[in-house]
Amino acid sequence: MDRLTSMAVFVKAVDLGSFAAAADALGITGPMVGKHVRFLEERLGTRLLNRTTRRQSLTDFGRAYYERCRLILAEAEAADALAADQLAEPRGKLRVTMPVHFGRHCAMPILLDLARQYPALELELSFGDRLIDLAEDGYDLAIRTGSLQDRADTIARRVGRQRMIVCASPAYLGRHGEPQSIDDLRQHHAIVYRRSGPVAPWLFPSEDGRPVELQPTGRLMLDDLDAIADAATEGMGVAWLPYWLVRDRIHAGALLQLLPNEPTFLYDAYALWLRTPHLPRKVRLAVDALAADLPRLMQ
Repeated sequence: MDRLTSMAVFVKAVDLGSFAAAADALGITGPMVGKHVRFLEERLGTRLLNRTTRRQSLTDFGRAYYERCRLILAEAEAADALAADQLAEPRGKLRVTMPVHFGRHCAMPILLDLARQYPALELELSFGDRLIDLAEDGYDLAIRTGSLQDRADTIARRVGRQRMIVCASPAYLGRHGEPQSIDDLRQHHAIVYRRSGPVAPWLFPSEDGRPVELQPTGRLMLDDLDAIADAATEGMGVAWLPYWLVRDRIHAGALLQLLPNEPTFLYDAYALWLRTPHLPRKVRLAVDALAADLPRLMQ
């Protein structure tokens, strides 16, 4: 006999107080209920129930075994529910927070495709560069770029890599000349990204694996990447930007990529979610879609 089935019959007999009541509830005969209980008792080598013609009662061991059986059956039902969830159509609200420009240009198109594919899925997308506490703010998923803080309650998966390039307009280069090395950039006007705190350095790969840092200096500081690209196109200086953001301008000749022989720094993009025993299918599908499609969008 199947042990898990016998456990379920035993628990039902205890819950309902008699073999007859358990038989009615389970759609089997009373003798079959007794057969399942005897199977367990013979397997365990001890009695689970004291039975008379009028009543039944648990033995001391039977009471402890009953509690364990309830836990095992609950875990089995949870495992079946997990399998059903993995096969079911994702539904309900998916709340995602992401950086403004990366989110709008790269992540949002992928998530919109996911919503078109699954009509029962609702999207709530938040665009901002402020760091979000997933648990406190109630988000299912966060998309972040750059280095991450190591947190025990969060799982991170790299879903893409942004290629960072230095660029400037032909008009700017006509006035100031074209830099031939990373050190030459120190002599040029940088269009600096600054949102809060100190200005982040521009990063370049090196042979030892540790990035070369160049601290940009300039009289123009902006907190919007599109605005930096606009200012660079207007000839206001040199900018360090993700290639995907300026790709069309470079193809049109409005901006030129500088130092083409230098390797470009790869800025990682991550999907983050709270550590949980069961990752909802809607979150897993979103992460898988981002990992599959972001590299194409950032080429």
